[in-house]
Amino acid sequence: MSDTIFVGGGGEAYGVAQNLLLKYGNRHGLIAGATGTGKTVTLQILAEGFAAEGVPVFMADVKGDLSGLAASGSPTQKLHDAFMKRAATIGFDLQYRTFPVTFWDMFGENGHPIRATVAEMGPLLLSRLLELSEPQEGVLNVAFRLADEEQLPLLDLKDLQALLTFVAEHDTEISARYGLVSGTSVGAIQRRLLVLENQGAAQMFGEPALDLADLMRVDAQGTGVINILAAEKLMNSPRLYATFLLWLMSELFEELPEIGDPDKPKLVFFFDEAHLLFNDAPKALVQKVEQVARLIRSKGVGIYFITQNPADVPDVILGQLGNRVQHALRAFTAKDQKDLRMAAETYRPNPRFATEDAIRDVGTGEAVTSFLEAKGVPSVVERTLIRPPSSQLGPIDAGLRAQLMASSPMGAKYNQTIDRDSAYERLQVRAAKAAQEAADAEAKAAKDKADDAEFRNARRYDGSTSSSKTTRSPSSRSDSIGTTLAKSFARSLGSKAGQQIIRGVLGSLFKSR
Repeated sequence: MSDTIFVGGGGEAYGVAQNLLLKYGNRHGLIAGATGTGKTVTLQILAEGFAAEGVPVFMADVKGDLSGLAASGSPTQKLHDAFMKRAATIGFDLQYRTFPVTFWDMFGENGHPIRATVAEMGPLLLSRLLELSEPQEGVLNVAFRLADEEQLPLLDLKDLQALLTFVAEHDTEISARYGLVSGTSVGAIQRRLLVLENQGAAQMFGEPALDLADLMRVDAQGTGVINILAAEKLMNSPRLYATFLLWLMSELFEELPEIGDPDKPKLVFFFDEAHLLFNDAPKALVQKVEQVARLIRSKGVGIYFITQNPADVPDVILGQLGNRVQHALRAFTAKDQKDLRMAAETYRPNPRFATEDAIRDVGTGEAVTSFLEAKGVPSVVERTLIRPPSSQLGPIDAGLRAQLMASSPMGAKYNQTIDRDSAYERLQVRAAKAAQEAADAEAKAAKDKADDAEFRNARRYDGSTSSSKTTRSPSSRSDSIGTTLAKSFARSLGSKAGQQIIRGVLGSLFKSR
């Protein structure tokens, strides 16, 4: 064990060896560069370095290449000779080895299912995911508030769909208490949920939900476990990918205790394709990410954004990223040249070379780097040869992945879905009870009508002309929103139209599910 992670060097041709100090590993970082310049290998060697020092890692594998961390590199692999030559150049003793890896997959195909509940996701992130307008987001907030007050747990999509159906049927009563809730807005949300479900996102919501402690494990030898989210299929829905990783960052921020400045991070979180997080993001969401980036380091979590261009990350967040590996940026257009100049200006200059020229000219496997030094000050920028990885370069085969998944303790905990009592089931019970009460009321009304007719018949025969009226004193009591809604629901179900509603809405919705 040491207090640094060796990233690369290069001898006299490049400059001093570049090391990331573990105690500043939670100060966040940036890995940037054009396609094909070596970002994936840099991501791989940083994950190896943190894991070797006992730091758990979470990363998304958007191309399928990072699964190679679970297998050892070998002399027969591609680029072995080039790696050995580079290792000799930078003075690195390359030893091939494997690392403990746990595979996760939102779709449960190439990893253990990774889930969140609808309640944990919350209305803000769901609104972002569903691309809702401001009025629609307001309706979603009302639905979440109603679920809290009426003890209707929102665990999966069918819970939220059932709740929205309930809200639509009682929009008048709910509007009177919480503000205007229009059926049009509810319908728009339901249509967006249908699109989300068609994308396969229904599997993302439910139980057992992810326990954050399962991302922060070390093996028997003290090596940090590398958690890899299979994201090749997930990337077909970029907004879903970005929202899920943002939720995970937020959960880490909310759940973990303050620990100050630890000797090494408790977890390092790599956010690949980071530009997806900020594309068309509302100001409130960017502020949320800024808050997380600024404060989560005191909880021992380091966040590393991986993207093609530093300009993809807002300045307020870019300023929080102290450890940087900048691969080549190409300047083919005026905008590219402007982005190149701006990227160069964010580094401490080195009198040995022009930073702008270095960023443009470095080759594949090379980078311009700057890491935090003593007292958290950024180092002078250096041209660096990135060290070769110790694990396998490229993906592992399906057989080895299946074997690793079968032997993982996470399978027993997450592979089987749990569907416990929640909003869907509780609304079913309420609907059935309301239907029964309506039927009983209708039967009683029919019986009272028959009795009244029989009474009037008897009075006519005995010659009486007096009439009898039954007067009921009104009751004045304050009902909860749940009681009011239940009464209204029962009254609507007492009519023929109400009976059609219970068959049409609850029958088709719940039965089909």
